Amino acid sequence: MPVPAHHIIATPPPFEAPPYPADIFAGQAVLVTGGGSGMGLAMAKAFAQGGARVAVAGRSIERAREGAARIAALGAAVHAISCDVRLPEAVASAFDEAEEALGPISLLANNAGANFPVLAENISVNAWAAVTRIAIDGTFLCSAEFARRRIARGEGGAIVNNSAQYIWTGFPGDAHSAAAKTAQATMTRRLAADWAPHGIRVNAVAAGFFPHADSVSGRRDEGIEPLQNMIPAGRTGSIWEFGWLSAMTCTPLFGGLTGQVIVQDGGESLRRSLIMPDFVAPRERAEGPWGWQ
Repeated sequence: MPVPAHHIIATPPPFEAPPYPADIFAGQAVLVTGGGSGMGLAMAKAFAQGGARVAVAGRSIERAREGAARIAALGAAVHAISCDVRLPEAVASAFDEAEEALGPISLLANNAGANFPVLAENISVNAWAAVTRIAIDGTFLCSAEFARRRIARGEGGAIVNNSAQYIWTGFPGDAHSAAAKTAQATMTRRLAADWAPHGIRVNAVAAGFFPHADSVSGRRDEGIEPLQNMIPAGRTGSIWEFGWLSAMTCTPLFGGLTGQVIVQDGGESLRRSLIMPDFVAPRERAEGPWGWQ
């Protein structure tokens, strides 16, 4: 059923009005993996809005450059880098290039990821590795490279990871992604404890539905209204909200925040009641395991 007209639906400020000062990241540089599009681009823009210099890393240099151009339009110093986060030598090279172009990297946003709907029994070894290695190996390799450099400098820093709200429940057709994102959340907590003495904070945002041009799970042929109807907040997220929250965890405003996985999903993960649609097993859904193609 549609969201009733009398329900109060809170909406965010416009993108042009970020919730922190324009110089809160002044003098700092951030590396954003998968920052050329989608949620990574939202993260990169949010850091740029706070005055950070931004390194956009992606497997496709063309996509990274496209994202970098959009960040440059905000007036930020930016540099595009090609990097496969699954390869330690590529990660080290990306940090070297970013620091040569922008100075020491003091902030890291781990966003690189991949996902697609498939029944668990149909996941090939290659498909499993394609999703899990980027989210698990990539997050660890980038975080460890970042930490080694910050520790060697005797300086702290902050990391934010792009997680998912289904890490506690799984999601139909998402055994690979759910496993990877859950590992990423556990890694967030452990790295935060290990690196706290060095002043390095590590947090994650467990995101819900933030439809955008490159999203898969946030798209439906009939638009986003069906998604909004199933979310207690009455709407899907605006992509810049995710970017803002991710960046804010790295600001001095939350200097005591570390090892936390913050759920940002409009209450969708709380949607459990006696009155719910009948359960249909993923393999029996006419429109695919996610309920739509």
